[in-house]
Order: sequence, then structure tokens, then C-alpha cells
Amino acid sequence: MSTLIHLSPLQDLDPEATLLLDHQGRILEHNKAARTLCDHCDDVSALLPVNSRALVAACLDQGRAIEAVESRIANCILLWTFVPLEEAGRVIARGRNATNDIRALDEATRASRLYRLITENTTDLISRHAPDGRFIDATPASWRLLGYWPEELRGKPLEDIFQGAGVSQQLQDTRRILRDDGYATMTLEITHRDGTLRWFEIASRAIRETYTGAVIEVVSVSRDITARVESEENNRRLADELAHTARLATLGELASSIAHEMNQPLATIVNFASASQRYLKQARDNPECLDRVDEGLQRITHHANRASEVIKRLRAFLHKGQKRTAPIAINDVITNVVRLCQWDAEKSGTVIKDGLADPSPVVTADPMLLEQVLMNLVRNGIEATQESGRTDRASPAHITITSCTNHDRETLIQVTDEGPGLDDDGLRDMFTPFYTNKPQGLGLGLSMSRSIIEGFGGFLDATRARPGGLTLTCRFPPTVTTRKQPTHPPENSRND
Repeated sequence: MSTLIHLSPLQDLDPEATLLLDHQGRILEHNKAARTLCDHCDDVSALLPVNSRALVAACLDQGRAIEAVESRIANCILLWTFVPLEEAGRVIARGRNATNDIRALDEATRASRLYRLITENTTDLISRHAPDGRFIDATPASWRLLGYWPEELRGKPLEDIFQGAGVSQQLQDTRRILRDDGYATMTLEITHRDGTLRWFEIASRAIRETYTGAVIEVVSVSRDITARVESEENNRRLADELAHTARLATLGELASSIAHEMNQPLATIVNFASASQRYLKQARDNPECLDRVDEGLQRITHHANRASEVIKRLRAFLHKGQKRTAPIAINDVITNVVRLCQWDAEKSGTVIKDGLADPSPVVTADPMLLEQVLMNLVRNGIEATQESGRTDRASPAHITITSCTNHDRETLIQVTDEGPGLDDDGLRDMFTPFYTNKPQGLGLGLSMSRSIIEGFGGFLDATRARPGGLTLTCRFPPTVTTRKQPTHPPENSRND
């Protein structure tokens, strides 16, 4: 006869559901916690796992407890433990409410799976570093970006992996910024393990100790931006090519003016040479003629140098190469532009006037490119004046080019013509590439000029002038340097 087993009254105080089962898995008794869980179901037996009978049989046959058997009722997850009472042929089943624990574990598992999915497939390198820069861990992207597997990187200093000119100093500066600010970005040109040069953009964030605030770890995201850097360099090269082409086109349009400017000193040289020859023939009878010959030779030298200066200035204008930005005096550039455009203006019956600030404003720009922009604006003004029909020699039209500094300390260069002006649509579209109202125009001059000025950090805009015409304004950001304008222009800049 089997021994009778009953649940003790103490088990009614147990917060875990407790059941007494016979050898066939039938419920003989249950405690208060089990009755409370019955609110989720109609029968206490529904609390047990679906294979509870097999579990009871295995528990009694093998004489051992079976743990962590899951069952789910509504939104509740129970973990059951089956403990055999071999002599009585009974089993005590205890169910623990593990809903929160299992859901947290499921969430952690999903998060871990998502983290692995991201880190193993991202094209950027995500890495962890000690405060001194040594690698703690890295994602598999390290093989493609650096030529090292994550296992090879662990424990290695950054300086051993990121090698290149000035890289070590940049890394030291970044560590200091991370220590002070907690976040830093840098752009490096490094040598890949295969020997190729690559550009990297690296963003790093410091992980600090809670109480002391000391940096205990650094997390970095590194991106290969080689293609972007090469694309930007190619765009700069194409812009230089376009600017050079525009200078060649400008030279062609200025051919007659250049011929005139060159013809004047050459004609003068011929005249003085002829006069010197005549004085030499008279020198035997009149020694004073030698002084005239000497004066003539000095004049020849002066005008030959002037012609050489014209050639030198044109060669500099047509020079092809990278932009060379430097602090330049605006007034010097304007003077050169007025000189280059003078003959073209006179031919069209237009007078170029200048109004230069004293002292001369100084901006950081490429003098050749800025000269090209101003020449384009002045020549546009001359053409606009011709369109308006104002070519009266008695009362010629004027092109005014001025330099000044406004109350915001911005440097302004303004070119004002007396042409017919533009309507609202024309003002809106005039800087659009390929927009032009000239029969032979390409529509690239103004758009390229604006791009050049924007490359110097400035802006080019147009407004209506009074009583007619347009004012084109090159606006440059504030500067702190000015250069005193010379009282007298140098000899080679005067109009002889």
C-alpha cells in the first residue's frame, strides 16, 4: 500500500506554484499560488507543460529531478521543476513565473543578433580602443579597409596600423581632444597594408568611468573616403581646365586690344631708333647730337621694357596651373584689369573709371582668377553699353569699378555699367550656366565667375543701377589686414 503524501500548509505560503502529481501525471493537490495562476486558464492542469505525463514517468523511472521545463499560459511563462518522491510514487512539480527573465533574455538575444548582423556586414570599420590607442576589438571590415583581420589588430597600437605623413601628430591631437571634449573627428591619408594610399574619415567617442570621469575606452567609426577625395580633386582639376579655357577665349576676344597695346611701344621704338640714326649721322659735325642719341636709346629701352611687361602680364594671365591663393591688394588687381580693358573700352567709345579705397582692402584669393572675373565683368559692361547705343564720343558712357569695405567689414568690388539692364527674370537667371542673351555668347562667363568668387569664400550678385544698367558686386568675407595704397603708381603701371 502506497504512502500518503500531502502538501504541507507552509507550501500555501510559497509564491511559486506547487502541484502534487501521481505516477500518471494527474494532479492530486495544488497550493494557493497555483490557484492564483488559474485566473489565466480554466483548469490547474493547463498550467503544466503539454508533455507533463512523459516528464513524470521519466522523473520516477530515472530517479532524478527534471528542471527548466517551459509552459506558457496567456502572457505568463512558467519554468517547471519536477522532483520525484520514489517511495510514494509521487512527483512534486514547482513552477516559477519567469516571464520577465525570459523576455529580457529574448530581447538580449535579438539585440545581440542584430548587433552581429550590423557589425559583420557594415562597410565602415567599427573599433574599440584603450585610452592609449591600442586596439581592443574591430569589425570584419578591417580586412577590406586596412588589410588586417580583427584577430591581428587586437593589442596593436594605432601608430603601427595608421601610417602616413603627419599621422602620428594627428593621433596625438585627437587623443587630447577626446580627453577634453569626449568627441573628435579627423581625416587621415594612410598607407594600406598592400601599399596603396587611402583617405579615411574617423569619428571617435570617449567612454568614461562613471565616478572619476577618466577615459576608459574609445569607440571609433572609420570610413574610406578615397573615392570622394579623388572626385573632389578631379572636380578641382576640371574647374582649373575650364578657367584656363575661359582665359584663352578672353585672350581671343582681346586680340585687337592687345595688338594695339603692343603696337604703340613698338612704333615708338621704331621712331626713336630712326631719330637716333639721323642724329648719329650728324654727330661728326655737331657733337651735341650724341646727347640726343643717348636720350633716344634710353627711350627705346623704356618702351621695350614696357612691351616686355605687357607680354609678361598676358603670359601670367594665361598661366595654367593650380589655384594659388594668397593675400592680395584689391586695388592692384583692379589697376591691372583697367589697363587690360582700356583699349577695348576706347574702341567702343566707353570710359572706364575707378574709385579705389585707401588703404587698399586685402583679400585671400588667386590674383589671376580674380583678375579673370573682373575682366569678365568689365567686358560684359562694355558690351551692355554698346547694346544701349551710348557710343557718343562727346558724351561717352562710363564703366565704374570701385573697391570699398562696408560696415560689416566685408570687402566689396563693384562694377557698374550704363547699359539697358535686365528685368526680374534676367536677374534671376543671369548666373545660370548656359543662360545668355547674346547671339554669340555661351552663357558660362557669369556662372563661372560666381563659382570662382564662392571658391574664395565670397559671393557674386547683381542689382539694378540708377538711372540704368547693372551693378555686379563681388562680396568677400571680413579681413583684418589692409595695405596702404602708394602715393604714386610705379613707373611701369603708368599709361605712357
